Amino acid sequence: MSEIKELVSGVQSGSRRALARLITRIESTRTDHRVDAQEALSELLPQTGKSLRIGISGVPGVGKSSFIETFGLHVIEQGHRVAVLAVDPSSPKHGGSILGDKTRMENLARHPDAFVRPSPSGGSMGGVARRTRETILAVEASGFDVILVETVGVGQSEYAVADLVDMFALLVAPGGGDDLQGIKKGIVEMADLLVVTKDDGDLAKAASRAFQDYRSAIHMLRTGNELWRPHVLRCSAHTGAGIPEVWEKMDEFGKIMRDAGATDEKRAEQAASWMWDEVTATLIERVRQKSDVADTLEADVRAGKITPTDAALKLIDRFNT
Repeated sequence: MSEIKELVSGVQSGSRRALARLITRIESTRTDHRVDAQEALSELLPQTGKSLRIGISGVPGVGKSSFIETFGLHVIEQGHRVAVLAVDPSSPKHGGSILGDKTRMENLARHPDAFVRPSPSGGSMGGVARRTRETILAVEASGFDVILVETVGVGQSEYAVADLVDMFALLVAPGGGDDLQGIKKGIVEMADLLVVTKDDGDLAKAASRAFQDYRSAIHMLRTGNELWRPHVLRCSAHTGAGIPEVWEKMDEFGKIMRDAGATDEKRAEQAASWMWDEVTATLIERVRQKSDVADTLEADVRAGKITPTDAALKLIDRFNT
């Protein structure tokens, strides 16, 4: 049996080690690893697409990791297998993850029905790893039916994750009206579910106020989904209060979208977008490989000898010759 066949067989049988090996190849920049990953994913494609894909976002400090751990363990108790793809910001110098991955979600990561994979964003748009799409396919093929994609929660990450998942959940911290003013209207409009976190202890009253504020405000915002009106919930990752209700709403969303054919339609659009994203990224990589031409033109742009647009056209022309 070839190495790729063995890897595919291991993923299909639910081997976490085989899954981790495949994801390492997916994330690798080595050409031979990329070829191996594409061959394996082509074999696994028929086993994909059967999960509920959920994006989890929110500003740093809102408690995403704590929420995901408590939430993930609850979902597992309901008979599901949960995969968490936690995309961390990369160091601008060496590209590695700068968060303490090994200290996050310890209990969930040890559970046999969970798979937690932190990976650096690699500087890709919005903090979402370029290969996260392929990783979603890999974990689905391995039998995980609830996929949580945790984003960095800064800049464009909220918009980027919406193109990867079925449902977008935005976590917000207690803060009432002041917090409401600080969140971009467009991001709130994108959310299928808003969850006020830290509804416990000294923050319980603030969480209650924030819950009421968001619930009032969300009715004034337009939504592009005719089948689903966004909901506002509150929960505590510390006590577990509200976590079952969050899952019930997510599960309800998934069923409504699937029954209406909306999930398949949305994923088809995402797949087409994914293809063109790959075309763009691959072309940029290949153009940059012609470093002698690119470096010269970049130096001319920096020196003001040529416009950036003219330089780009010249570089593309040289690339096509």
